Amino acid sequence: MVSVVHKLPNKHKMLIMGFLVTIVTLMLIPTERATASKDNDAKPLEVGKRYELQVKLEDEEKIAELNSAEEALSLPSYEHQDFEVKNGDSLAVIFKRAGFSAQTLHKLVNTNEETKKLTKIHPGEVLSFAKNEQGELQQLKYVLSKTDTLFVTLNNEGSYDTAIDSKEIETLTKSASGSINGSFWTAGISAGLSEKQIMNFATIFGWDVDFANDLRKDDQFSLIYETHHVDGEYIGTGKILAAEFINQGERYAAVRHSDGNFYTPQGRSMRKAFLRAPVNFKYISSNFNPRRLHPVTKTVKPHRGIDYAAKTGTPVVAAGNGRVLKAGYNRFNGNYVFIQHGNTYVTKYLHLHKRKVKQGEKVKQGQLIGTVGATGRVTGAHLHYEFLVNGVHRNPKTVKLPKSEPLPASELAKFKPIADTLLAQLERDREIQLAMNNK
Repeated sequence: MVSVVHKLPNKHKMLIMGFLVTIVTLMLIPTERATASKDNDAKPLEVGKRYELQVKLEDEEKIAELNSAEEALSLPSYEHQDFEVKNGDSLAVIFKRAGFSAQTLHKLVNTNEETKKLTKIHPGEVLSFAKNEQGELQQLKYVLSKTDTLFVTLNNEGSYDTAIDSKEIETLTKSASGSINGSFWTAGISAGLSEKQIMNFATIFGWDVDFANDLRKDDQFSLIYETHHVDGEYIGTGKILAAEFINQGERYAAVRHSDGNFYTPQGRSMRKAFLRAPVNFKYISSNFNPRRLHPVTKTVKPHRGIDYAAKTGTPVVAAGNGRVLKAGYNRFNGNYVFIQHGNTYVTKYLHLHKRKVKQGEKVKQGQLIGTVGATGRVTGAHLHYEFLVNGVHRNPKTVKLPKSEPLPASELAKFKPIADTLLAQLERDREIQLAMNNK
């Protein structure tokens, strides 16, 4: 052992020797205190007698710091009394009910922006109060949401501190699918989707499918979406991650990319230059027909567009980016807006109740340009929509729209593996759904 130690560097020799000395000393654990001489004269150790070992901890300061931090983390607990907000209650009424003065309320509410949120309480919410020994408001607890709780606490200086405790949200994924027998709305509700999810799904495919006029019985849909949970409790849905729609035998698929937009499996944006339908509709009252009998004049007159019957005031949006070519009124078209999209395309919106844009104004896709009405020569409230390519009327339902731009190669490499995984899952879910329907 000695020969091995001698071969080691000096630093290591010192460490080992110190370790050996400590071991030997620990074998002499004291049972009674040895009294050191005043002149610190060293005395030889007596065999069989135990001596007190004086050990200096090098990390003494660090341990002290840890203890202090531990004490700071051990927050005091409060006994709260809950007060539910009832119809007609104000914050002043609740504070009075809880036994606190108007001065306390004023002081607390004006602490900062967080405490001002207390003035917007709603029936059914709960305020929790804790008092100290002097009967003062020691702490107020208010649940802001399913994840966040506001704490307002009296400090040693007699003012209030605020803190928000945020619970961690666990995100899981879930899938849903269904077949259309009536409207897409009804089918979506039957599949367990929320109203917001149904609208978001329709928006994803809104550049390819007219959800009023293109749907057929037995069309199928499926999607994968996020669900949010706190402490194991479901609190709501999150983003749609992937979706598929089979319309009249044609399959449309979309996957969300990290930029928040949806792309086809090949990496082309779902967002096209034009929307298929420029209005939230109730049903289609008339389709594109070049030899249609006019309902008012009873003469054969080309119907070069689609009529979307909807309630007066229903928003009408621009089908694509462009500039307002014309915006005015005549006795046939009623209130109308024409939009020029580049050099090739023009869209027309007739019989509006109100116009929201002016001639020469630039508009963006989805921007409000007017509302559905019954102005001009009409039999009821509807939007008449036309689509022209190089000055020629084309069927808005079937006209081929310009292709969207693909993802750059670097982004496509990131997108493809994720898209393939999600689309494979959608395919499995669809097959399971079909098997269940055929039982």
